[in-house]
Amino acid sequence: MKSFERLVLSHLKEITDPLLDPLQFAYRANRSADDAVNLALHHILQHLDSAGTYARILFVDFSSAFNTIIPALLQEKLSQLNVPDSTCRWITDFLSDRKQHVKLGKHVSDSQLISTGSPQGCVLSPLLFSLYTNSCTSSHQSVKLLKFADDTTLIGLISDGDESAYRWEDDHLVTWCRENNLELNAVKTVEMVVDFRKNSAPTTPITLCDSTIDTVESFRFLGTIISQDLKWELNINSLTKKAQQRMYFLRQLKKFNLPRTMMVQFYSSIIESILTSSITIWYARATAKDKGRLQRVIRSAEKVIGCNLPPLQDLHASRTLRRAGKIVADPSHPSHGLFQTLPSGRRLRSIRTRTSRHKNSFFPSATGLVNKAKSRL
Repeated sequence: MKSFERLVLSHLKEITDPLLDPLQFAYRANRSADDAVNLALHHILQHLDSAGTYARILFVDFSSAFNTIIPALLQEKLSQLNVPDSTCRWITDFLSDRKQHVKLGKHVSDSQLISTGSPQGCVLSPLLFSLYTNSCTSSHQSVKLLKFADDTTLIGLISDGDESAYRWEDDHLVTWCRENNLELNAVKTVEMVVDFRKNSAPTTPITLCDSTIDTVESFRFLGTIISQDLKWELNINSLTKKAQQRMYFLRQLKKFNLPRTMMVQFYSSIIESILTSSITIWYARATAKDKGRLQRVIRSAEKVIGCNLPPLQDLHASRTLRRAGKIVADPSHPSHGLFQTLPSGRRLRSIRTRTSRHKNSFFPSATGLVNKAKSRL
């Protein structure tokens, strides 16, 4: 059955991808969670370059998101996306009248027929949810609604203290969810305020579904810890701790005299993958002290393995160039317009920045790296 689901998945992607919300980053070619975080930060940092501005970020949590899909409503949405009627009917039939039971130890409950939601572990579930929520978008230019499957983030770019657009979009999101059988989890939904004004005033809390939303100083957004001061110490603390824990296994392999090539492979897949997690997001803005802590892990691995390993700076440069290259090559990517080629066709136009925190973010630093690489050719 899963093989047939994959065929349907490929068919659906081919039809719907050009019509999907460009700010939906999940399960689409040349897009990743890092792209979503980088674009979110770019909107925020670009906005904060102007005086008298701040940003409010609402990290939305849904209750049992995949379990709330209404098949008939999904069929209507698929039809609007030009999905053939026969495919729509098959998906509706696939999601309707499914048998489900609960097993606890040796005890098994009676079977129940389920006609709501998508099966857990289903190949089609993530894409079906993305299609189901495709019409959930922002109407105001100053409010960005980014999605990664069921991870939804609302970013209000506030100027002169006017939060009307942001609050309107908050209310609209609640209304849209109610009309589409999605339940907002107000307990797990949190908000972060990024405000570098010298004379900032306390913000009025957001209320969703009659519940006041908690304000946090940091949040793990699509795997990356973001702090309200937009510094990366907490995120790098987490990466360093994980990498140091995995060094134990590398030392154990050394005791068993594992060949050096296999130890390098183990390091690359188990330790380096942690050190470079979301590196395009945080490296350029990280402090020398934080970078040094991560580099010390690499030096420790070099001593255990007995050979040189790629330094953190080179890993960042290669991954940034690869990520920028994919965005430049994909005109449909929502960040494609940020990489503009100069009339000469050889270099990219530099992105104007007013603060170092914006200058050292992904898009301005990636532009510099791309231009530097081209000048060497």
